[in-house]
Amino acid sequence: MGNPGFTLQTVNAHFFQEARDVTDSTAETESAAQIRRTALYLTLAQVPEGKVVSYGQLAELAGLGRAARWVGRTLSQLPGDTKLPWHRVLGAGGRISLPVGSPSGDEQRARLRTEGISILNNRVDIQRHGWRPVEHSG
Repeated sequence: MGNPGFTLQTVNAHFFQEARDVTDSTAETESAAQIRRTALYLTLAQVPEGKVVSYGQLAELAGLGRAARWVGRTLSQLPGDTKLPWHRVLGAGGRISLPVGSPSGDEQRARLRTEGISILNNRVDIQRHGWRPVEHSG
């Protein structure tokens, strides 16, 4: 469903400014990492039911550049009871990265199917189910 109080532009503008304000001390470096995670989580929260994004696309939309692997590592550390739609994030080309038969992989596939997303040969059709957020000018 997404968070109606935020747009990608306002989230990114806010976090880009905060990131520029952070310097290199240890405490501030931890703060920069938290800013990156927050930008990621706010962007992920906007991915609507029935749609998917790649790790790389999510990184770009969150203003994190080419950080697909970092996105994957960060999402793998989410608590088990998270409300974030982690299951909507896939590998490049719509590939499901989590192994078949693993608890998290089976959960991801079940959640995607519940949302009406079809899976064929461990892939999701990005043309059909890919999220393309509308960019607003202004």
